[in-house]
Formats: sequence, C-alpha cells, structure tokens
Amino acid sequence: MGKIKQSISETIIAVRGGGDLATGVIQKLVHAGFKVVILETAKPLAIRRTVALCTAIFQGKQQVEDLEAILVADVSECSTIWADGQIPMLVDPTASSLSELQPTVLVDAILAKKNLGTNRTMAPITIALGPGFSASEEVDVVVETMRGHYLGRLYFEGRAIPNTGTPGEIGGKSTERVIHSPASGAVKHIKKLGDVVKKGEVLFYVGKVAVQSPLDGVLRGMISDQVSCQTGLKCGDVDPRPIDQVDCFTISDKARALGGAVLEAVLWLGREKNLF
Repeated sequence: MGKIKQSISETIIAVRGGGDLATGVIQKLVHAGFKVVILETAKPLAIRRTVALCTAIFQGKQQVEDLEAILVADVSECSTIWADGQIPMLVDPTASSLSELQPTVLVDAILAKKNLGTNRTMAPITIALGPGFSASEEVDVVVETMRGHYLGRLYFEGRAIPNTGTPGEIGGKSTERVIHSPASGAVKHIKKLGDVVKKGEVLFYVGKVAVQSPLDGVLRGMISDQVSCQTGLKCGDVDPRPIDQVDCFTISDKARALGGAVLEAVLWLGREKNLF
C-alpha cells in the first residue's frame, strides 16, 4: 500500500510572525482549510497593528477581517482554539514548540530581512518571505516581497531581491512617510491609528521626546505603547493619500498577494512531496 496522504483539514502550518503581511498569508492558509498556529515574540514591533494578528499578544485576542487570533499559554490549548474556528498564538520566538506541534509546513513571515534561525529541518515543507534566505539550502522556497513586477514570485533556488532599505512608494512618498524613533524609551500615544494628521503634529512620545508627523496624511502605522522603543527603530507610518483612499482596517494588497504566493508554494510542495 502507498503512503496515506494527510488531509488539508488536519495539516498544521506554523507561521513565525503575526505582523500585517504575515496576517495576509495566514488568512489565505486558513481559508484553504489548514490548521494555522502563530509563533510570536513577547513584544511584537508591528506598526500596522489594526491589521496585524500579533496584537493578540498584548490584549489576549485580535480580530482582523474574518480572522481571530487567541493567545494561548501552551500547545495543548491549540486543538480547542482550532475547533472554535480561531487561530492559536504562542509566545515562542525560538520556535521551540515545533517538536510538540509537529507541523507539516513552517512559514517564516517575520520579515526581519535576515534569517533568525529557520531551517529545512523544522518541517517537511519550509517557506520564507523576503531577503535573508537561500532556497533550497536553508528553506524549500523563498517568496519575493519587493513591490513591483516580481512581488509574490517563488524561488526554488536562490534568493529574493536584496533589501534596498527604501520603503515602497505610496502616494508619491517613500522614505518621507516612515518614522524612525528619535530616542529610546516608553511609548505614549497621542493620536490613534486611522487619524487624519498634519505635518508637525505630535503623534506620540518616546520617553519625553515628541514624535511629529513628517507630512499631512493618515496615521497608518504606530508602534504599540506596550513596548519600549529604541533609537532608530521603525515606529510609525503616515499615508499621504486622501483619507477616502486609505484603509487602515483591512488586509493590504501586498499582504494578500504574499498570501496567495505562500498558498501556491504549500500546495505545490505538498503535491511534489506527496504529503496531501
């Protein structure tokens, strides 16, 4: 008899990272019927928190569109969360829970621009997003994350386009729209995500230092006030487009594109490896 294939509904996919782009990936995988578990750090640094499932780390749960992530303390709780149609999230920055989870697929969606320890021994299928990974040496597939013609391309050999250090252009603005912390210290919010702001207006404080809006627009990203900021850390994002063109509460086009690419990679490799 041949090997019995695993059904998609019983296939566990562990996703390292729960930021806004990872959330787009997670949605596609959940919609396809996989059991997804998120492995996060204790203090996620995501700035687009309204569309990032990792916000569950700070408040116990987080809803993004039709997804709800629930923070759990132990792998043993995952089955109950899955049965309720939700997504379990573990504080596990080193992915030490993999030995107990035994996922069929591991997706590195940390987007750190470097490999923080993901390798092909972690699961039968390993997929990584963005620069910092080599296919097929470190992972099975690397997914292109650079906006443009190659966004979502799958690399079965080689690497994604190197990090340029320049944010993608939105509304004619690139580096101008992104805020990096001018100091180190605790974060105190003045504005909230989705607010219309003016250039020079105070958005939040880091320690005693006021962080001002770099331009007129919509406050699209702002780091959590439950983390401590370090000088130079990316901590905010102002979208220069008119408010009727900005959506701070649904998954972005880029995140959806990456989700489709990861789902393609999972199904492709699952067929090639005769797993499901």
